[in-house]
Order: sequence, then structure tokens, then C-alpha cells
Amino acid sequence: MGKQKEKKNEWLDWLKALLIAFGLAFIVRTFLFAPIVVDGPSMLPTLHDRDQMIINKISYRFSDPERFDIVVFHASEQKDFIKRVIGLPGEQVAVRDNVLYINDEPVEEPFWTDQTEMYTDDFELEELPGGYETVPEGHVFVLGDNRSNSTDSRILGPIPMDQVVGKTSLRYWPFDRIDIINSGE
Repeated sequence: MGKQKEKKNEWLDWLKALLIAFGLAFIVRTFLFAPIVVDGPSMLPTLHDRDQMIINKISYRFSDPERFDIVVFHASEQKDFIKRVIGLPGEQVAVRDNVLYINDEPVEEPFWTDQTEMYTDDFELEELPGGYETVPEGHVFVLGDNRSNSTDSRILGPIPMDQVVGKTSLRYWPFDRIDIINSGE
């Protein structure tokens, strides 16, 4: 009889441990961190199609986004996009002759290397969806690094912060490219 009771207790202990593990995994994934797979070429050369990254869901609960952060946001109910923050609330954003301007001042984009030959069609924020003069409060203006092949704020308009899932900088797959991608990289 004693051995059966010990076995039953052992199974209950295992069941409790598994339930706690699943509960913690659910909490971590729902509120703290989650994986995302890059889908498409819109963030080349920084991120490649099928790169796998971790989203930090809590970073913007304690701080505001910074220019050049890479963020994940809900583009629709079915699809999340990953793009780079370019414009912050209250800023006027434009690209003229392939140069980014924030409040009419040229801004260097340090993640574009000399070898990178990216091209951005000219635009002014006022010409884009919504016709905003500046990025509205509670929003960010995002662009893909591969500007010639990216659905971003030029099409979607400024992104409300309540649609931003979080910040991402840790690439964990493929193994040969594991790294932490800095905002200015």
C-alpha cells in the first residue's frame, strides 16, 4: 500500500510541476517575450526572410520607443509586421533625394552601410495616408529597411502605439547569424 501511495504522490508532483511550467510559459509568452519569424524581404539587409527573433513585449511599458528601434506591430488582425521606427510623436518626416529628414534636418541612418544601395522614393508626411503634418501623439512612423519593397507607414500611415507588440533585437535563428541587433545598426 505504501508504494502505491508514493507512486500516486510522485505523479501528482509531476503533474503540479508540469502545470506550473505551462502556466509560467503562458505568462512569459503572453506578457513578456514571444518569438516572431521575419516574413519577406522588407527589412533587408538587416533582417532576412525566415530569420527568427524574440519580441520584448514589456520594453515600451516602461520607456518610449527610440528612433531606429525595430518593432513588431499588428498590421491587421491576422498579420504582424516588423519595421524600424523612423519618426516619433510630434516630428515631421520626409525623404528627399534619398536623404531622411526629421523636422527639416537631415538624419543619418547608421544601419545603412556604404555597401548598402537602398533607394527611397521622395515623400513628405503630409502626402501620406491621414495627411498629418507631424506624427500624432501616441503613434510612430515606421519604414522597412528595404524601402523599395516594404509595406510600412508610407502606405499604412503612422502606427498607433497600442498596436505595437514590442521591440525586437535578438535574432536566434539561423544559428550562423545569432546576434543582438542594435537600433543604430
